[in-house]
Amino acid sequence: MAARGDPPEGTPDGTPGGGEDEYRSVVFDESFIRAARLQEFSARERMGDHSHAVRRRDPAERPGAGSLTPRKGSLQVLLLVLVIAVAFGTAVYVGVRPPYRPAITRSAEPLRMTVIPLAPAGAVPGGPPESLLRQSPAAKFATGASGIPLPLARRTPNFTENEVMTALTTAKDYLVASSLDPDVLSGAQRRTVRAMVDPGQLAQFDASFTNPADDGRHAPAGWLVRFDAAKVAMAAPAVHVRGTLRFAESAAGTIDVLSDHTFVYALRPAGQPAGQDASLFTVRRTLHFRFDREDLARHRAELLTSQVQAGPQACSTGASSTLLPLLAGGRAKPTGPAGTDPYATGPPTAGLCGVLDSRALPGG
Repeated sequence: MAARGDPPEGTPDGTPGGGEDEYRSVVFDESFIRAARLQEFSARERMGDHSHAVRRRDPAERPGAGSLTPRKGSLQVLLLVLVIAVAFGTAVYVGVRPPYRPAITRSAEPLRMTVIPLAPAGAVPGGPPESLLRQSPAAKFATGASGIPLPLARRTPNFTENEVMTALTTAKDYLVASSLDPDVLSGAQRRTVRAMVDPGQLAQFDASFTNPADDGRHAPAGWLVRFDAAKVAMAAPAVHVRGTLRFAESAAGTIDVLSDHTFVYALRPAGQPAGQDASLFTVRRTLHFRFDREDLARHRAELLTSQVQAGPQACSTGASSTLLPLLAGGRAKPTGPAGTDPYATGPPTAGLCGVLDSRALPGG
């Protein structure tokens, strides 16, 4: 007999012991199967949410998606902010910077110069430097670079206020280097002046010292003030100066500066101590500078004209590499037009030699 609980047909073949314990939970009797209710969903019902055997997952829930998506989003935001910042900076730069100015290439003209010696009508007054200065028109002059004040800079149609100030400052620096530098005055060196000359005029500058000539192009005094150190020395270190600087725009690419200054030097014979034998030597320099934008950037100038009146000195028939002052007690036979006053305003007197007006001398 079959054991209690065995199927009516007996234990299935090949199943030792009927496998009662192993399959008890999945074996149903006939009455349970007949009582089961079967239901088949229609096509519409199968299209409903309950028809999905596997739940759809949000893309953000996929492995690794939670870490990659925020990082990509942050990178995109950062790139967008960077692009906006660059665009804004470019707009500000274009709006603030000066308008484009095309470069103008031009060649420098040769310097045209006039050097007029002023010969005294009588003997050159001598004495202590301080006493001579008190009795001369230079008594109220400033000393050194302070005697070359800069005018108020204003913009011009094509040059900014800063560019105008650069032109004025460069002109002043040239005057200081060429008229006040002790090494230049003594003839020890001239490189500081040469460094400020437009490259197109350097050949003319060098030729004026290697081969000076009275041809209106190659007089050293047209470029700078210097004395023969073997004959003349400074009796007082301070140089008294008075004059003016003016500027004007000559063309769209250039600006001109006009200088007119009188320099007064106390001199004595070389090799002798300063004392009662000092004398005053006066040099009036009228220079016309021209600057283009390259000159302004490189702190240099083109000199168009240079007019010099200097005395007391003898009228010389030959070219000289230095000025030739007459010292205390010296005399010269004046040749040339009537008295010339280097302290007077107005255009300098033209001519190869002039007569030094007695009013320009101490006590005159």
